[in-house]
Amino acid sequence: MSDATLTTTPPAADTPPTRTIAFRGGGFAPRSQRWVGVAVFVVLILIAEWGTQTGWISALTLPKPSDVFKTFGELYNSGLLFKHLGPSLSRLAVGAALGASVGVSVGILIGLFSYARSGLVPLVAALFPIPKIALLPLFVIWFGIGEGSKYALIAFGTFTPTVVATYGAVDNVDRTLIRMGQSFGLSWWSIVRKIVLPGAMPGILSGLRISLAIAIILLVAAEMLGAEYGIGAYILQAGSLYDLERLFAGVVILSLLGVLVSTVIGMIERRLLGWRT
Repeated sequence: MSDATLTTTPPAADTPPTRTIAFRGGGFAPRSQRWVGVAVFVVLILIAEWGTQTGWISALTLPKPSDVFKTFGELYNSGLLFKHLGPSLSRLAVGAALGASVGVSVGILIGLFSYARSGLVPLVAALFPIPKIALLPLFVIWFGIGEGSKYALIAFGTFTPTVVATYGAVDNVDRTLIRMGQSFGLSWWSIVRKIVLPGAMPGILSGLRISLAIAIILLVAAEMLGAEYGIGAYILQAGSLYDLERLFAGVVILSLLGVLVSTVIGMIERRLLGWRT
């Protein structure tokens, strides 16, 4: 050891202090604020209640929300709610499941195979603009006035938007990922299963949101023709009697049904698309 003394140079007095930088690479991941949606509904209901109570909104235009909820409670207590809701849910489930499953399958075929694309895209383009409600009399002739025509209308109305959304989602899958899989020697089926389908799933689920909303609209239209029970039949009866409270109670049921469908799709998205986070 030398006799020299080790000295350390103290940091300069004017050295700026270190500052922690927040991580900025989290991506675009909006967080769900459910209370905001509930607050919007509550505010709108309170405004409608205040407007009808004060006479600012005519009773012939909009019933009091409190009277609508009272009618909804009477419908529940009498058991008619489930008599109307049960058949509607059954028709919606069968028709939408049939139309969505066939639509997704056809959309994937169009997205993957050139011959399917060349033959089916013009057909889908010809069927898509047709108003589905206008085909209800034709479906009644083909399938009868019973459940068959209602299933067919809902299935057909769900089918075409699902096909368009599905093959568009397959087309939008990043081709660089597909080429990368090919370069690593993955088989065709492995590329479809591990790259194409996961990459297309966000677009497919977004298309299903629209398709199922269309299915609810067509459900009401189908039940207004030759149905004794169902939400559409209930709304038709209330409208023919100009019973606004019952009419809006039916509309509330449809709104809740739409919220339920959207919630289910959201749960599926969180389960299947967790890899995006």
